[in-house]
Amino acid sequence: MRYNGAMGTLYLVATPIGNLEDMSPRAVRILREAKLIAAEDTRHTGILLRHFDIATPITSYFEHNKLTKLDSILAKLHEGDVALVSDAGTPAINDPGYELVKAALASNFDVRPVPGPSAPLAALTVSGLPTDTFLYLGYLPHKASERRAKLKEISDQSYTLIFLESPYRIIESLKDVLSTLGDRRICVAREMTKMFEEYWRGNVSAAIEHFKSQPARGEFTLVVEGKKTEEDERWTEEKLLAAIRKALKSEKSAKEISAELAEKSGWPKREVYKRVTESHS
Repeated sequence: MRYNGAMGTLYLVATPIGNLEDMSPRAVRILREAKLIAAEDTRHTGILLRHFDIATPITSYFEHNKLTKLDSILAKLHEGDVALVSDAGTPAINDPGYELVKAALASNFDVRPVPGPSAPLAALTVSGLPTDTFLYLGYLPHKASERRAKLKEISDQSYTLIFLESPYRIIESLKDVLSTLGDRRICVAREMTKMFEEYWRGNVSAAIEHFKSQPARGEFTLVVEGKKTEEDERWTEEKLLAAIRKALKSEKSAKEISAELAEKSGWPKREVYKRVTESHS
């Protein structure tokens, strides 16, 4: 069904991933003014709507009814605006919103974002890993063999990698990351913006040990260091010693030099410090 002379706009409204204070005034207004709200989980979204005193009619739109609901939602768009929301965060990312967006555009309706919270971007920005280029891959496959195959596919990418994971598979997934990608730097974000939010930073092997003793609670976002290029690989000892000799001509302390060169060289800080003190004596 194609609608010529379309009237309404499909708004993709981002909603909080935990803290309701992250709901924008514009998002509240759009939800109040829309003719219909299409929600991934009407019960979950109903709580949000009641909190903000929004009485707009709501309909379900999720993975198992996404195709059968398209025509009725497009028909409503012919009458006025429709707002699409997911369980949390930005719609059309890891939910069936893409199908509705595609159908609305094919029927000449306008589609606009109402930007706001996004778990992958929130985790990336605080990870301490490069943010200039990144690859988002959503949830890792449930089956171990498929998960390892997916990780192997992107093992040579230099981009920072972002995954989502369930608390019940976090240890198995971290082990597969370690065996397939190596002991890279990682930031594990859990329960973001909620009461028990946690951001753990370190290497994958240490993350496994840390989360082994933690309760299986909360959704996880994993931000993993991309494969280092040859320029990023660990320096040779000769290159490190040359950098130490140059740095010792400055007024910096041994600790300052060690910290700076450890980050640049890929050498452990204690090893760099040992060579700094040996070169200084």
